Amino acid sequence: MKVKNLLVIATGLLMFVSCKKTDDPSSGPAYKTLNGKAPLVIGHRGYPGLRPDHTMEGYTLAIEAGADFIEPDLVLTKDSVLICRHEPMMSGTTNVADIPAFASRKRTVNVDGDDYEDWFAFDFTLAEIKTLYAKQPLADRPQTYNNMYRIPTFQEVINLVRTKSIETGRTVGIYPETKHPTLHESLNLHITDKLLTTLTAAGWNNKDAPVYVQSFEVSNLQYLRSKSTVKIVQLYDAYDVDKNGHMVMTAPNGQPYDFVVSHDSRTYNDLATDAGLEFVKSYADGIGPWKPFIVPYTFTDANNDGNADDINSDGLVNSADFTKLPPTDLIERAHRKGLVVHAYTFRDEAKRLLKEYNGDPKAEYKDVYDLGIDGVFSDFTSTAVSAK
Repeated sequence: MKVKNLLVIATGLLMFVSCKKTDDPSSGPAYKTLNGKAPLVIGHRGYPGLRPDHTMEGYTLAIEAGADFIEPDLVLTKDSVLICRHEPMMSGTTNVADIPAFASRKRTVNVDGDDYEDWFAFDFTLAEIKTLYAKQPLADRPQTYNNMYRIPTFQEVINLVRTKSIETGRTVGIYPETKHPTLHESLNLHITDKLLTTLTAAGWNNKDAPVYVQSFEVSNLQYLRSKSTVKIVQLYDAYDVDKNGHMVMTAPNGQPYDFVVSHDSRTYNDLATDAGLEFVKSYADGIGPWKPFIVPYTFTDANNDGNADDINSDGLVNSADFTKLPPTDLIERAHRKGLVVHAYTFRDEAKRLLKEYNGDPKAEYKDVYDLGIDGVFSDFTSTAVSAK
C-alpha cells in the first residue's frame, strides 16, 4: 500500500509539474510554424499605418515597435541605384507632380500589360530623386508627415538595419522585393544583379543572412537561386475573390508577368497546388500569399451582379461586408514541402477586416497565428507584435 501510494503521489506531482510548465508564460506559447518558433512580424513598407511608405522614419518606427524584418520595395534609378519605392510610378508616393522642373518627365509607360501616365523612377537620377519628398498614398491615413522625409536608397536601409540591430541587441532583417523585374530588364536595368551586388558587398549573399528576397515573378527568383543561397520567397497574387471564396486569376494580377511574356499559362492558383509548391520549392524557401489564399471569404450578392453588397449599410463596400470562410490547407501543405508561409497584408482599420473580426485587428492575427503562419506583413507593427 505504501509503495502504491508513493506512486500515486509521484504521478500526481509529475502531472502538476508538467501542467505548470505548459501554463508557465515564461516558456512561451507553442506555435504551429515550420520551425516551431513565434511567427515573424515584417514591417510592410516600414510602418505605413503611421508614416509615409518606404521612409527611413517609417522603417525606424517599425524596428522600434518590434519588427523582426522590414520590407523595402526596390526599383532602379536612371543611373542604376536601388531606391525604396512601392512602384516605379512615383506620383502616388512622392511630391514629384508638384515640382515644375519635372513636369516634362511625365509620360506613358506600359507596366506589366497596362499603360500608366506618370513620373517613373527610372527616368530620374539618384541626385534628382533625392530632391523629392515622400507622401502618404492613402487618404484615410495620417497626412501629417507628407513632404517631410526623403526617399531612401537600399544601401541606406541596410545601414539603418545594422545600426538598429546593435542598438536593440537583436538581429533585424531586411525583406526586399524586386518590383517589375521584367520591365526593368527590358530597359537594360538589371535589378536582380544589382541586388546581388549590394547583398554581396554587405556580406549578406548567403542563406544565413538576415535576408529574404521576394518577387511576384518567377524567372528572376530562379536566376537569383542560380547565383545565391540567400533565402527566397515566391509571392502569390490574384485579381479578386469570387462569391464562393475562390481566387480569381484574371489579368493583371492572376499570373507572374514573366509567365505572361513567355506564354506560360500557369496562374498563382496553379502555384498553390501540391505540384506548384513542389515547383516553387526548386528555387525558393517559402511562399508569400495574399491573405485570402489562407482565409478566404464570401459576400452577399442579392442582385446577382457579381459584386458584393453593402451589408452593414455604411455606404461603402469593403472587407467589413465580407464573411469569413473556413481556412484553406495551404499552410499545412506548404509546410509539408518544407516551405515557410509569410502572408500579406495585415492592417488595423475596421474597414479592412472581415466582419467576423468585429473591427479587432488582433483577432485576425490570432486567427492566422493559430493556423501556423510563419510570418505576417503588417502595416501596423505594434499590433502584430502584441497579438502574439
